[in-house]
Amino acid sequence: MAVQLTIVGMGQIGTSVGLALADQTEVIYRVGHDRERRASRRAEKMGALDKVSNNLISAVEDADLVLLALPVDQIRETLEAVRNDLKEGAVVMDTGPVKHVVASWVGELLPPDRYYVGLTPVLNPIYLHDIDSGVEAARPDLFRDGLVGIVSPPGMPSEAIKLAADLTRLLGASPLFADTVEMDGLVAATHILPQLLAAGLLNATIGQPGWEEGRKVAGRSYAEVTAPVMYPTEPKTLTTAAMLNRENVIRVLDSAVASINAIRNDLSNEDIETLEERLIRAREGRQAWLNGRLAADWAAEGTTSVEAPTASEVFGRLIGRGRKKEN
Repeated sequence: MAVQLTIVGMGQIGTSVGLALADQTEVIYRVGHDRERRASRRAEKMGALDKVSNNLISAVEDADLVLLALPVDQIRETLEAVRNDLKEGAVVMDTGPVKHVVASWVGELLPPDRYYVGLTPVLNPIYLHDIDSGVEAARPDLFRDGLVGIVSPPGMPSEAIKLAADLTRLLGASPLFADTVEMDGLVAATHILPQLLAAGLLNATIGQPGWEEGRKVAGRSYAEVTAPVMYPTEPKTLTTAAMLNRENVIRVLDSAVASINAIRNDLSNEDIETLEERLIRAREGRQAWLNGRLAADWAAEGTTSVEAPTASEVFGRLIGRGRKKEN
């Protein structure tokens, strides 16, 4: 018996999950669906899928585990589309950047005995500076030595949460357990804020007086600081994520504005010593963070260490049971 994992959304994240599980085909049957048929077909050719289903309902109706690797602005409509076609005991997971709202959608839309666990993947540190996206950017080790944040609404069976943790280990990552509110706060500060700050810098410079000459001398610093506005690739996706998490986003924006104002005041007051101290503290903080990410020694900090179980151990704990593997 093989368990059916259906991945909805064959971009970098969804395809990388399929690739990471490529050596588990005896017990995991990987089905993929994407609105763009080219993406799912490409994922299949890369070895990330056992089957492509161009029909969303057909893709999920026999699934034991459904992974929504979708932009957050597509998650609710997808849940609405599949709500009546998920089999009893199915576990739905998502990789979106906003969890509290998605958990509320699940509570509103899914029938009883269908379960939800949210995942927030943090990538392998060797890919921190990669700028590629989409199916072509998928890698089998994309999550190795990273973290996967795991959240669930109150009342979820422990088996569903354990499944998420074990799946995380199969991907080569360490699980980080949090509640939905905590995870939304972390994502607001470390993912959404950098993207909005990049947008702010771009709007403060491009098209402004002096830009005709400024664009000619803008170099590595400008390119690196403004790059986050390109990911996610669609402005609508970032807009939706920020709006759905707006309380946290406003809080971290206020903190960033206060920090920038402090630097401005140092300049205005010609306080060289304080300004230099701020810059030293920022530089040392970044280096300490980067060293930690590259070392990925999460066990030393109390995060569950990676000791990958076998796939049969993982999916033997599924609330729903497996299916016969197709030839």
